[in-house]
Amino acid sequence: MKDQKPSIVFDQERASSYDKRFAKLAPMRDALHLCIRIVLSELPDDARILCVGAGTGLELIDLAQTFPQWQFTAVEPAAPMLDICRQKAEACGITSRCTFHEGYLDSLPASDSFHAATCLLVSHFFMQQEERRNFFRQIAARLLPDGYLVSSDLASDMSTASYQSLLAVWLRMLRYAETPAEEIEKYVTSYGRDTAILPPQEVESIIASSGFDTPVLFFQTLLIHAWYAKRTA
Repeated sequence: MKDQKPSIVFDQERASSYDKRFAKLAPMRDALHLCIRIVLSELPDDARILCVGAGTGLELIDLAQTFPQWQFTAVEPAAPMLDICRQKAEACGITSRCTFHEGYLDSLPASDSFHAATCLLVSHFFMQQEERRNFFRQIAARLLPDGYLVSSDLASDMSTASYQSLLAVWLRMLRYAETPAEEIEKYVTSYGRDTAILPPQEVESIIASSGFDTPVLFFQTLLIHAWYAKRTA
């Protein structure tokens, strides 16, 4: 995650409107969160969870409300996004269970190892596979043996007709969410240039070569794929 510069800058204005702009797609997000809760439900009552690229804290809040004794560390380089995450935690009365770190994984102070890490729509911003592999290695280094990684990213084989068909549906989804036309154009232009959309099996290979067992694809909504994997014991 070191020095990674995303194609979209989350300034105060964008951070403040982030959740609202995707509000009509909430059922997709909620379905993913439900599956994540089920995947991680075997963790101890006092589990420690690392949220990498926590954004506005959507999955953190969801997990914290479901598992009332879990502790969370939110890592997020965009200060406006982390501020909103902190405000949500305060509103939910869970700040005593949260640590907020503005920055990247390499600057996160040493702590007890985590039982699980979430990383949602983050790693596809690494265009070079070795950078992406190193990112997952950093996460693995923070986990207990057999600790869970839950990761989601855009994934598809961009050279296939099925990708083009699915992309057309994806664009319909963005229009349904009332995304401005210029924003949609920015997204499409970034795919393959600033956003590494790889075939799912390639993403799985990167994760498996970064200190994890073979990832399991447990969720897909259009281009978004989500995997869980255990850190190699």
